[in-house]
Amino acid sequence: MDTSREPGTSGYSATRIARLLDLQFQELADLAKVHRNTLRSHPQSPKLQSALRDLMRLLSAAQGVQPDLQRAVFLIKNEPIADFDHKTLIQMVEAGRTNDAIDYLNSISAGFIG
Repeated sequence: MDTSREPGTSGYSATRIARLLDLQFQELADLAKVHRNTLRSHPQSPKLQSALRDLMRLLSAAQGVQPDLQRAVFLIKNEPIADFDHKTLIQMVEAGRTNDAIDYLNSISAGFIG
């Protein structure tokens, strides 16, 4: 998680998280509902930092199911979830349903679903 921190700050780095999740800047900006320039010009924007925290929470929960980082990222970005109308977990975050996505992953890791 420390590798996703903006050096010299207590906030997340949009650039590092985009790289970690293999997202284009525009994809990350759309997900965070901010202008693309905000990623570089105002990285401490509360709206952007909130979205980055949600993504890191989701990644942490995904690694509870799939410890391999690349497989966890694949799960988040590409696996359609029937319980969510076949949306991916990252689409759930974009829709403002991060807690639902994390609850789903927690239930899988506990053995209740899947």
